[in-house]
Amino acid sequence: MSATAIILGRAGSKGVPGKNVAPIAGKPCGLWTIDLATASASVSRVVVSTDDSTLASLARDRGATVIERPAELASDTARIDDAARHAVQSFERAEAPFAATAAIVILYANVPVRPHDLIDRAVTLLTTSGCDSVQSYQPVGKHHPWWTARLDESGRVGPWEGDVLNHGVFRRQDLPPAFIPDGGIIALTRRALFCEIPGVAPGPHAFFGKDRRGVIDPEGSVIDIDAPTDLLVADAILRGTGGSRADR
Repeated sequence: MSATAIILGRAGSKGVPGKNVAPIAGKPCGLWTIDLATASASVSRVVVSTDDSTLASLARDRGATVIERPAELASDTARIDDAARHAVQSFERAEAPFAATAAIVILYANVPVRPHDLIDRAVTLLTTSGCDSVQSYQPVGKHHPWWTARLDESGRVGPWEGDVLNHGVFRRQDLPPAFIPDGGIIALTRRALFCEIPGVAPGPHAFFGKDRRGVIDPEGSVIDIDAPTDLLVADAILRGTGGSRADR
């Protein structure tokens, strides 16, 4: 297993300005991701795509390759797969082309908390199964789709789908397993990232390919910084574990 980690971290953020370099448990947010990728047995090189000069400097100090992310790929409407493709192509022009089946790991710099073995688990599944992509998921917990409802203008409650509210289930233990992407990782082949898998319909998720698989993380084990409170939660978790979730 020898994957290239592409870490994406743009400077702009409306919800949490400067979140990728915000201090969390004693070091800038983005360094938790860079250090985890560097320490992972399945990662042979780390590439950071950013328009943030501070994050770029931190990445270089850690020995990562930095790709300057153009403004059109650093807006709040830019797609992550476009930014990842740009990073791969920029690296290939400077170094050497990747094989079509080469493993690429996409990580977000604003996710400081992940299970320490997540990257290796995802890359192992990608390479041993021969699938196109692997994404990390967590159990939805009490926010289960069966417990989703509609409310009309008068406040009348109805089921989101079907005819029976809550599907007739009122205990969490009786809900069927359901999972949601947690933002921890996307591992995929170069061929999938560049939408070269035959038979995949065009669309925003085409870069996942046809054979899509998932790894399951424990509930609450990935923290994606989207709001100021997420900074507090991540700080508490990493201080409470001594940074073990990202450093082991």
